[in-house]
Amino acid sequence: MPVLPQSLLNRLPVLSPGSRSLRRHLLAWLLLPQLVLWLAAAVITHHVAARYADRAIDHGLYLSSRALARQVKPVDSGLLIDFPRAARDIIESDPDDRVYYMVSSPPGEFILGNHKLTPPADIEALVPERPSFYDARIDTADGEVTVRVAAIVLNYGEPGRGQRMMVQVAKSRVSREALARDLLVDTALPLSLLVLAMSALVWAGVRTGLAPLARLREAVSGRGPDDLAPIELESAPEEVRDLAAAVNTLLAAVRDSVAAQQRFIGDAAHQLRTPLAGLKAQTELALKETTDPALQARLRRVHESATRSAHLINQLMTLARAEPESVAQIGRSRFDLRRLVQELTAELVPRALAEGADLGMDEPEGESDTAGEEPPALAIDGNALLIREAIANLIDNAIRYAGRHAEITVRVREDSARRRALVEVDDTGPGIPEALHGAIFERFFRGTQEGRGCGLGLAIVREIVERHHGRVQVARLHPHGTRMSVSLPLPGAMPQERGT
Repeated sequence: MPVLPQSLLNRLPVLSPGSRSLRRHLLAWLLLPQLVLWLAAAVITHHVAARYADRAIDHGLYLSSRALARQVKPVDSGLLIDFPRAARDIIESDPDDRVYYMVSSPPGEFILGNHKLTPPADIEALVPERPSFYDARIDTADGEVTVRVAAIVLNYGEPGRGQRMMVQVAKSRVSREALARDLLVDTALPLSLLVLAMSALVWAGVRTGLAPLARLREAVSGRGPDDLAPIELESAPEEVRDLAAAVNTLLAAVRDSVAAQQRFIGDAAHQLRTPLAGLKAQTELALKETTDPALQARLRRVHESATRSAHLINQLMTLARAEPESVAQIGRSRFDLRRLVQELTAELVPRALAEGADLGMDEPEGESDTAGEEPPALAIDGNALLIREAIANLIDNAIRYAGRHAEITVRVREDSARRRALVEVDDTGPGIPEALHGAIFERFFRGTQEGRGCGLGLAIVREIVERHHGRVQVARLHPHGTRMSVSLPLPGAMPQERGT
């Protein structure tokens, strides 16, 4: 079989893997050669069947020509023909596969027969008593047909005055084609079944061989972003084990990098928190002891800067705790989201009053069974400390930017249709332009220069919520105001896609 050059193989889209499925690539390389071999076997089988059919037909024609020759007997210098009508009827009985015969004396003197047959190409070269076989075409009432002819030459007459007699028997190719077709079917059908069985075995073998890759894919795709544990495969081929080992090495490197980053953030925040606390205490003491208005103004600015720096450090610590590895270390539990938000809102009321805002919690209608009773618990699975931090940042963001005399309403409700728990924080402030709705959740982005924020509050909210398979959204309220909503899955619900 000729070998295709590599440049040509690379151009074949079916045989080149590229971005195609590895299973399809293997099946193509294993099944296509089987198909080629099957076609080659079919062609060879057809030629073999035709050759054996010719042999069978030729043998029959030879016997018929010998039998016909025995009916013509030399007598002295003449011929005695003993060919009764019954014998002719037997020879000519099959209308679908007619037999033609002719007895002649070369070079072509007709003696006996039902049709004139074409003589062989070289009559003089024929050896007496030895048959010669060839194909010829004759004219019949149904048109020109192709026949297989057997010719045999016999010598007769007195010595020195010998003569030659040629007996020809011809038969149409109907029986020959039928026999060749039957041989082909009887041979090709088992071969086809064998090819199908082999293809099924190849498909099963490829599927079994690629099963460890499927298990590796499931082991990786079924993990959450906070799961960096090594991949363990009970049994797998050497190549898959090597791939899993390489992935485990990468996971270990990522795990060490994340741990180092968290340690750095924690150490830096811890080292900065103590001097900032001392700075705030000293400025507060100095403000109480001095009466100089100019000095008091400078001290208040220092105190405000120290307060903002401390707030930034606390936010960085919260952001570090919201990373996947930290969430896994802190752990999750089931808690009542409604009670958590109620307690948090009550704690933040004094701060809202100090900023001139009206903070309250609204219970949607239908959440309690009996008037005056506590609404039912709304249980979710997650880290209560981080969820509390996220909701606190939403309320804090509203207090900071809604402005004085703004009304801030916190609402907790259950979306039974989607199996979600919703926390909504509405305010009647100036609102956030829709063009900034996506950017406000980026780290260190501030939509306004007013307020004392550091641009991390909403980024922390999104990070924590997404680590809990939830979603945070922002929307404008009419005629003015903003709604921040957090959607978290209820126990047993499918996680929601990431996004804002």
